[in-house]
Amino acid sequence: MSSAKLVYCLAWCALLAAPCALAAEQGGPRQAAPVADDDAGFLSIFDGKTLAGWEGDPAFWRVENGAIVAESTPERPVERNTFLIWQGGALGDFELKLEYKLSEAANSGVQYRSARAPEFGQWAMKGYQADMDGRDTYTGMVYEERGRGFLAPRGQFARLSAGATRKLIAATGQPEELKASLKTGDWNQMHVIARGNVLMHVVNGRLMAAVIDEDPQGRSLEGLLGLQLHAGKPMRIEFRNIRLRKL
Repeated sequence: MSSAKLVYCLAWCALLAAPCALAAEQGGPRQAAPVADDDAGFLSIFDGKTLAGWEGDPAFWRVENGAIVAESTPERPVERNTFLIWQGGALGDFELKLEYKLSEAANSGVQYRSARAPEFGQWAMKGYQADMDGRDTYTGMVYEERGRGFLAPRGQFARLSAGATRKLIAATGQPEELKASLKTGDWNQMHVIARGNVLMHVVNGRLMAAVIDEDPQGRSLEGLLGLQLHAGKPMRIEFRNIRLRKL
């Protein structure tokens, strides 16, 4: 190529690139950086002082230092899983945010779109659960209490089809890497999102697990909200700053 043709080609390239450069300088088709999520539209469903609006076994549930406390002891064990049930009625689509702290032996969860299970006790429940435990073995998983069991372990985004067949759509992260974001023995922030048949569990800003539930016989699109105290070894569980947003 002659030097004259080279100069000609370079000139045309410069002319074609100029509008793109001008658009970038003027803030053209760039996507704005996201802002941090906030509590807009969320309402507190725990007053920080009493268990007003909640129902559970008074032998195990109380309020202490601005938190709901569930505790079992060697002298007062829990024989069957028991729940503190919110009395605000059935929830369909919603978001829930709260903070929780667990003792090492604790096993707990946030029960949602659930139903009472009186055949197992006065304060028993069955349904979806955002799982959590003191050793963070299962924390963040999508579980179904007294139902289909493990729906999406930590690190999985799964689809449930008829007959509870589980299909992996994608990974939300490596399970151990996600576990490293959890604060064992300290306060953690949980965010549960239920919209239609899509369920998402976020802890400390990380998506732990998610499910698209397309099982027509097994799924639930509305139900009760509750907090779990699991049967077993003595344990202590705390919840605070419980906020709900109906969608």
